[in-house]
Amino acid sequence: MDRSTRGAVESWAEASIVEVVELDGGEVGTVYRVDLDDGRRVVAKTAETDLTIEARMLRHLDRVGGLAVPDVLHAAPELLVLEYIEGSSDVTPEAERDLADQLAALHSTGAEAFGFPFDTLTGRFRQPNPRTPDWPTFFGEHRLGHAATCAREEEVLPADCAGRVAAVVDDLPALLDHDPEPALIHGDVWRENVLTDGKSVRAFLDPACYYADREVELAYVDWTDTGGDAFFERYRETAGIDDGFEERAAVYRLYPLLTHVRHFGEEYVDPLRDCLADSGY
Repeated sequence: MDRSTRGAVESWAEASIVEVVELDGGEVGTVYRVDLDDGRRVVAKTAETDLTIEARMLRHLDRVGGLAVPDVLHAAPELLVLEYIEGSSDVTPEAERDLADQLAALHSTGAEAFGFPFDTLTGRFRQPNPRTPDWPTFFGEHRLGHAATCAREEEVLPADCAGRVAAVVDDLPALLDHDPEPALIHGDVWRENVLTDGKSVRAFLDPACYYADREVELAYVDWTDTGGDAFFERYRETAGIDDGFEERAAVYRLYPLLTHVRHFGEEYVDPLRDCLADSGY
């Protein structure tokens, strides 16, 4: 932790730091466990993105969605201080079932339209969230289309892939052939973003939330191998899953793949092509 960050944490805490331990921080930002001389233990995060957006997402998931997330203790653009929650990223079958229960409850939180009250972030990239009543329009324009356009501008997405994504966008009304209600999703549920005690999920971290087809979340949990049979069996029992999910899931995987192409470059181009082929493109 650099001197400036250390000073900002101590100024907020009105206490001295006695120990700092760097934690796994995902793909964006640096995260520390901070022990203070008054006995408090907190998490401090720094990043090049505006961390007040993450704070607002966490508060929304807590207050509106009732999801288990760390309390936001302090939020400034360059520094986020959170409640420290003990846990690991081990997702046992028992924890998978609890994950399914918690996500099913979150997804029962609805809205009048798809989108969100403000633009959110996925990693370091902006997610535009204009309120939109039609799901294929929202997902086509503000997720696949937006991500592909940005990736082309950043010169990381080959032209052939961009053309194939555009063809998918044109066909979304037929491809997304069910009628979802807007559901609040966390947006980035994978093993590194959950803290478990081996039996249950104690906290969800690093959201990329908005109101979406809940299948977006399920497809991501499947793609990241965060939830397997135990997760999907419990989710079906609790909330149900519409017929045709497997086909729609291939379409929904295109968005995180485009985001990974933007974050990591060429290594995700072939997986994106494979996913397009799985969708018939």
